[in-house]
Amino acid sequence: MTHILHRQIHADLPVAVGGKGVALYDSAGRAYIDASGGAAVSCLGHGHPDVIAALTRQAEKLAYAHTGFFTSEPAEKLAEKLVKAAPESIGHVYFVSGGSEANEAALKMARQYFVEKGESERRNVIARRQSYHGNTLGALAAGGNAWRRAQFQPLLIETHHIDPCYAYRFRWPGESEEAYGQRAAQQLEDKILELGAETVMAFIAEPVVGATAGAVPAVPGYFRRIREICDRYGVLLILDEVMCGMGRTGTLFAFEQDGVAPDLVSVAKGLGGGYQPIGAVLLSRAIFAAFAEGSGFFQHGHTYMGHPVACAAALSVQEVIERDGLLANVREMGAHLTSLLEERFGEHAHVGDIRGRGLFLGLELVGDRASKEPFDPALKIFARVKREAMERGLMVYPAGGTVDGKRGDHVLLAPPFIVDRPTVERIVELLGEAVDAAVA
Repeated sequence: MTHILHRQIHADLPVAVGGKGVALYDSAGRAYIDASGGAAVSCLGHGHPDVIAALTRQAEKLAYAHTGFFTSEPAEKLAEKLVKAAPESIGHVYFVSGGSEANEAALKMARQYFVEKGESERRNVIARRQSYHGNTLGALAAGGNAWRRAQFQPLLIETHHIDPCYAYRFRWPGESEEAYGQRAAQQLEDKILELGAETVMAFIAEPVVGATAGAVPAVPGYFRRIREICDRYGVLLILDEVMCGMGRTGTLFAFEQDGVAPDLVSVAKGLGGGYQPIGAVLLSRAIFAAFAEGSGFFQHGHTYMGHPVACAAALSVQEVIERDGLLANVREMGAHLTSLLEERFGEHAHVGDIRGRGLFLGLELVGDRASKEPFDPALKIFARVKREAMERGLMVYPAGGTVDGKRGDHVLLAPPFIVDRPTVERIVELLGEAVDAAVA
């Protein structure tokens, strides 16, 4: 009998007791290849000695100091490292304990920025349908996943949504990717004009949509057009890289591949690799200046922000990624994984799309490949895939509601950056068995 309120109350979960490299172990002695990094978290895998040593040293030296009284050496060093790697327009970092907190803070920064500037009428947030930005009320309100929002709708602030950049579902036959991207981005300008540009404070989007749609990347040119529209109307661009950032797509920030720079970017998961809970918002020099020259503070805060041990662990994770050239491995193994997925599933009757970037890849499962018709949601194909994969010693990250929050199934893959060729090949082999068993 458990006294934990688990995610699924009636689930019979194995007990994780250890982890090494790309594998996790349960109390029954079974090993699992962590092909999803949990939820795209464990970028260095499990039990990395350098990170463990770093957080141990910091815990022995200083475990906690409230940021209302002190800063700390690991927090300062981590912020310096992140800013150095970011675009020139980014100048400061705000540390929190996870992705939802990061997006919540980013939304409040956007609002306070305009209040400080004397534009307090700017209150509207625009996001995309089928996006996910976290489970705190502000982040949930911004998100566009219908199922997650439904029962909490009366508690959520009003936000506005446009279609995602989702070529598999929304690109017209014969339409080029570039033309589709321009058409999809135009929805943002249309929505801004509908609401009144003077009332819109921010547009928030994931460069590669993660949990709710299964590694959906924007088509070329989409985000450049989005950036132009935001600049034209003085709207802040918030990029949510909680899942797709910190090297997951083969560059430290996913937006690098789209040729844009945001005003605010949220990161988490791969920032600390799961060794400690940590997230962050990177903010532009202009936003910082508005705070510094105005009220002199950001009206927000959490008890564990800038936690010294969490920052020390994250700093070590980022140093290992840089030292060991792991972004190159993400690109190389991502290309190998993509090739194997296309070989195994390219003509599969129930795989409609294979997509993503780097080691952030998704399969969209369909009832009929020709029509793209999803499976009946009652079948819960995504849950079957997860169960079949776990039985074979493979962890993947499937979800339902891919198309509209109710219909559709996908499988997300996000293995650790340290993954090697034999492991990639084994992942595809086991996933093939699991998908075949789930749809049989």
